[in-house]
Amino acid sequence: MKAISKAPCLYLAYLSIAIPLISIAIAILLSDWFSITNNALSDLGHATRSSVAPIFNFGLSLGGALIIYVSALCIYKTSKAFSVVGFLVGFTLILVAVFDEIYRGLHFKVSVAFFLSLAVFLVAYGIYFRSYLPIPALTVAILAWLIHFAYNIPEGVAIPELVSVFATAPFYIDTIKRLQANS
Repeated sequence: MKAISKAPCLYLAYLSIAIPLISIAIAILLSDWFSITNNALSDLGHATRSSVAPIFNFGLSLGGALIIYVSALCIYKTSKAFSVVGFLVGFTLILVAVFDEIYRGLHFKVSVAFFLSLAVFLVAYGIYFRSYLPIPALTVAILAWLIHFAYNIPEGVAIPELVSVFATAPFYIDTIKRLQANS
Protein backbone atom coordinates (compact mmCIF):
# COMPACT_ATOMS: atom_id res chain seq x y z
CA MET A 1 0.00 0.00 0.00
CA LYS A 2 1.57 3.26 -1.11
CA ALA A 3 1.13 6.34 1.07
CA ILE A 4 -0.17 9.46 -0.63
CA SER A 5 1.53 12.84 -0.45
CA LYS A 6 1.14 15.33 2.39
CA ALA A 7 -1.13 17.96 0.85
CA PRO A 8 -3.86 15.55 -0.33
CA CYS A 9 -3.78 13.81 3.06
CA LEU A 10 -4.42 17.02 4.94
CA TYR A 11 -7.07 18.07 2.42
CA LEU A 12 -8.83 14.70 2.80
CA ALA A 13 -8.60 14.94 6.59
CA TYR A 14 -10.32 18.33 6.50
CA LEU A 15 -12.97 16.95 4.15
CA SER A 16 -13.56 13.96 6.44
CA ILE A 17 -14.61 16.43 9.14
CA ALA A 18 -16.31 19.03 6.95
CA ILE A 19 -18.56 16.70 4.99
CA PRO A 20 -20.39 15.23 8.01
CA LEU A 21 -20.66 18.65 9.67
CA ILE A 22 -21.98 20.28 6.50
CA SER A 23 -24.50 17.46 6.02
CA ILE A 24 -25.62 17.89 9.63
CA ALA A 25 -25.97 21.67 9.14
CA ILE A 26 -27.96 21.23 5.92
CA ALA A 27 -30.20 18.62 7.55
CA ILE A 28 -30.84 20.95 10.50
CA LEU A 29 -31.62 23.89 8.21
CA LEU A 30 -34.11 21.77 6.25
CA SER A 31 -35.82 20.42 9.39
CA ASP A 32 -38.07 22.94 11.09
CA TRP A 33 -38.92 20.34 13.76
CA PHE A 34 -35.31 19.81 14.92
CA SER A 35 -34.12 21.42 18.15
CA ILE A 36 -30.42 21.41 19.02
CA THR A 37 -31.32 21.34 22.72
CA ASN A 38 -34.10 18.74 22.59
CA ASN A 39 -32.96 16.23 19.97
CA ALA A 40 -30.11 13.92 19.17
CA LEU A 41 -28.33 14.58 15.90
CA SER A 42 -29.30 11.06 14.87
CA ASP A 43 -32.96 12.10 14.90
CA LEU A 44 -32.08 13.73 11.57
CA GLY A 45 -31.06 10.33 10.21
CA HIS A 46 -34.19 8.37 11.15
CA ALA A 47 -35.15 6.77 7.84
CA THR A 48 -38.94 6.89 8.33
CA ARG A 49 -39.37 10.03 10.45
CA SER A 50 -36.92 12.44 8.84
CA SER A 51 -37.12 13.66 5.26
CA VAL A 52 -33.45 14.68 5.50
CA ALA A 53 -32.21 11.22 6.51
CA PRO A 54 -30.47 10.63 3.15
CA ILE A 55 -28.49 13.88 3.50
CA PHE A 56 -27.58 13.20 7.11
CA ASN A 57 -26.69 9.51 6.75
CA PHE A 58 -24.81 9.93 3.47
CA GLY A 59 -22.70 12.72 4.98
CA LEU A 60 -21.82 10.60 8.00
CA SER A 61 -21.02 7.58 5.83
CA LEU A 62 -18.82 9.56 3.44
CA GLY A 63 -17.04 11.25 6.35
CA GLY A 64 -16.39 7.87 7.99
CA ALA A 65 -15.10 6.42 4.71
CA LEU A 66 -12.73 9.37 4.30
CA ILE A 67 -11.43 8.93 7.86
CA ILE A 68 -10.72 5.28 7.06
CA TYR A 69 -9.06 6.28 3.79
CA VAL A 70 -6.85 8.85 5.53
CA SER A 71 -6.01 6.32 8.23
CA ALA A 72 -5.05 3.61 5.75
CA LEU A 73 -3.22 5.66 3.14
CA CYS A 74 -1.84 8.63 5.05
CA ILE A 75 -1.13 7.36 8.55
CA TYR A 76 -0.47 3.60 8.38
CA LYS A 77 3.15 3.79 7.24
CA THR A 78 4.06 6.28 9.98
CA SER A 79 1.92 4.97 12.84
CA LYS A 80 0.03 1.71 12.77
CA ALA A 81 -1.51 2.57 16.17
CA PHE A 82 -3.06 5.81 14.92
CA SER A 83 -4.13 4.06 11.76
CA VAL A 84 -6.09 1.53 13.83
CA VAL A 85 -7.63 4.22 16.02
CA GLY A 86 -8.54 6.25 12.94
CA PHE A 87 -10.10 3.20 11.33
CA LEU A 88 -12.14 2.64 14.51
CA VAL A 89 -13.41 6.24 14.46
CA GLY A 90 -14.28 6.10 10.77
CA PHE A 91 -15.89 2.66 10.94
CA THR A 92 -18.07 3.50 13.93
CA LEU A 93 -19.15 6.75 12.25
CA ILE A 94 -20.28 4.72 9.23
CA LEU A 95 -22.14 2.35 11.56
CA VAL A 96 -24.04 5.29 13.10
CA ALA A 97 -25.31 6.15 9.62
CA VAL A 98 -26.03 2.58 8.51
CA PHE A 99 -27.80 1.55 11.70
CA ASP A 100 -29.94 4.65 12.08
CA GLU A 101 -32.51 5.14 14.83
CA ILE A 102 -34.85 2.58 13.27
CA TYR A 103 -32.51 0.00 14.79
CA ARG A 104 -33.05 1.45 18.29
CA GLY A 105 -30.76 -0.47 20.65
CA LEU A 106 -28.23 -1.26 17.96
CA HIS A 107 -28.11 2.40 16.94
CA PHE A 108 -27.52 3.38 20.56
CA LYS A 109 -24.65 0.87 20.84
CA VAL A 110 -22.88 2.01 17.68
CA SER A 111 -23.34 5.65 18.70
CA VAL A 112 -21.75 4.94 22.07
CA ALA A 113 -18.94 3.11 20.25
CA PHE A 114 -18.37 6.16 18.02
CA PHE A 115 -18.17 8.62 20.91
CA LEU A 116 -15.95 6.26 22.89
CA SER A 117 -13.69 5.98 19.84
CA LEU A 118 -13.29 9.76 19.91
CA ALA A 119 -12.20 9.51 23.55
CA VAL A 120 -9.78 6.70 22.62
CA PHE A 121 -8.37 8.93 19.89
CA LEU A 122 -7.71 11.74 22.38
CA VAL A 123 -6.03 9.33 24.80
CA ALA A 124 -3.94 7.86 21.96
CA TYR A 125 -2.89 11.37 20.91
CA GLY A 126 -1.79 12.15 24.46
CA ILE A 127 0.21 8.95 24.77
CA TYR A 128 1.74 8.96 21.29
CA PHE A 129 2.78 12.60 21.31
CA ARG A 130 3.44 12.68 25.08
CA SER A 131 1.10 15.61 25.45
CA TYR A 132 -1.31 16.75 28.10
CA LEU A 133 -3.16 18.95 25.58
CA PRO A 134 -6.01 16.51 24.90
CA ILE A 135 -6.87 16.25 28.62
CA PRO A 136 -8.90 19.49 28.72
CA ALA A 137 -10.68 18.53 25.48
CA LEU A 138 -11.51 15.08 26.82
CA THR A 139 -12.61 16.60 30.14
CA VAL A 140 -14.98 19.05 28.43
CA ALA A 141 -16.48 16.26 26.32
CA ILE A 142 -16.97 13.99 29.34
CA LEU A 143 -18.49 16.86 31.36
CA ALA A 144 -20.95 17.61 28.54
CA TRP A 145 -22.14 13.99 28.65
CA LEU A 146 -22.20 13.84 32.46
CA ILE A 147 -24.26 17.02 32.75
CA HIS A 148 -26.70 15.64 30.21
CA PHE A 149 -27.08 12.24 31.88
CA ALA A 150 -27.03 13.50 35.48
CA TYR A 151 -29.21 16.58 35.11
CA ASN A 152 -30.89 16.13 31.72
CA ILE A 153 -29.27 19.38 30.55
CA PRO A 154 -29.77 19.77 27.68
CA GLU A 155 -32.73 17.44 27.17
CA GLY A 156 -31.35 16.13 23.88
CA VAL A 157 -27.84 14.89 23.21
CA ALA A 158 -27.04 16.99 20.12
CA ILE A 159 -24.94 19.43 22.14
CA PRO A 160 -22.81 16.79 23.92
CA GLU A 161 -22.42 15.06 20.55
CA LEU A 162 -21.15 18.24 18.90
CA VAL A 163 -18.93 19.09 21.87
CA SER A 164 -17.27 15.66 21.54
CA VAL A 165 -16.68 16.08 17.81
CA PHE A 166 -15.36 19.64 18.09
CA ALA A 167 -13.13 18.65 21.03
CA THR A 168 -11.51 15.89 18.96
CA ALA A 169 -11.28 17.49 15.51
CA PRO A 170 -8.24 19.75 16.14
CA PHE A 171 -6.27 16.78 17.48
CA TYR A 172 -7.20 14.68 14.45
CA ILE A 173 -5.95 17.39 12.09
CA ASP A 174 -2.81 17.92 14.19
CA THR A 175 -2.13 14.18 14.10
CA ILE A 176 -2.27 14.16 10.32
CA LYS A 177 0.04 17.20 10.14
CA ARG A 178 2.56 15.74 12.59
CA LEU A 179 2.62 12.23 11.14
CA GLN A 180 2.88 13.54 7.60
CA ALA A 181 5.78 15.78 8.64
CA ASN A 182 7.57 12.68 9.98
CA SER A 183 6.97 10.56 6.87
